[in-house]
Amino acid sequence: MDEFSLIQRFFSAANLDIDNKDVLLGIGDDTAIIKAAEDEELLFTTDTLISGVHFPEDTDPVAIGHKSLAVNLSDIAAMGGRARWFTLALSLPDVDANWLQAFSNGLLSLAKQFDVSLVGGDTTRGPLSITISVIGTAPEGTAIRRSGARTGDSIFVTGKPGMAALGLAAIKGSLALPGAAHGTFQQKLDYPQPRLLEGGFLRNYASSMIDISDGLAADLGHILAASHCGAVIDTDSLTCWQTDLSTLPDSRLLDAALYGGDDYELLFTVPADMSFSLEQDWPGSFSPLSRIGEITEDTGIMMRDNSGNLMKITARGYNHFHD
Repeated sequence: MDEFSLIQRFFSAANLDIDNKDVLLGIGDDTAIIKAAEDEELLFTTDTLISGVHFPEDTDPVAIGHKSLAVNLSDIAAMGGRARWFTLALSLPDVDANWLQAFSNGLLSLAKQFDVSLVGGDTTRGPLSITISVIGTAPEGTAIRRSGARTGDSIFVTGKPGMAALGLAAIKGSLALPGAAHGTFQQKLDYPQPRLLEGGFLRNYASSMIDISDGLAADLGHILAASHCGAVIDTDSLTCWQTDLSTLPDSRLLDAALYGGDDYELLFTVPADMSFSLEQDWPGSFSPLSRIGEITEDTGIMMRDNSGNLMKITARGYNHFHD
């Protein structure tokens, strides 16, 4: 099977079945032609996933396809945007039709869920590597940046940070998860859900936002650096949800919540006078919402236990080039 047959069979517009009238010309020419609205701004993001680095080598190809797109959609969600179009650059060691069918099923199923059109890309021979670029839009002047946090803002997070890290530890055999938790947490690792609906909703509330890819502490550190402020995080808010993991020490749960990566939940700040209305207005169909702390004038991140004691922590997380 040659490159063009591969694209036509697994990644053609017919497989996606999305009728986006803003795509004037999609796959099959030198470039795509896209018509953007005059009152919108474009959001652009790119991520590369490498086998054995971003996912275990024996990961189900359906999950690889899903996650490859999900991590990019999560970046658009973190800006409060709507994902519109994406490109795929795929490096393959060989052409395995079964693997490609499963991969494209995972990729295009998520694309269809959020009405995102595949408009181009490239395929080459080499080690398994997936690079996806997503273009999104947001109404002019509404994209949420990292630099808007202010002293007194409440800090919120969607979902349950740490699940993906615990799932990876279980896969690697360094942690035994009780009961059905193993499958649940591995599902969170393999099939992260981009919070695009939540991100769009938060344009009316959030002063700053980021998605959690490298760990909550590290990604909160990016907000603090951009906003020139600090934060206090309540320990209990990060461990109290783990009621089904009572056999694990709180220190392990807290470490996963703070420093584990791959959650792709939204971490954001909200002005204090809007926090209550956010919690009241938060749709029940969205990912669960937790208030975990507040923004402070002092720099750095402090942890606060249930007795009110404070301890400074390091804003560390996953880093590809850490020695």
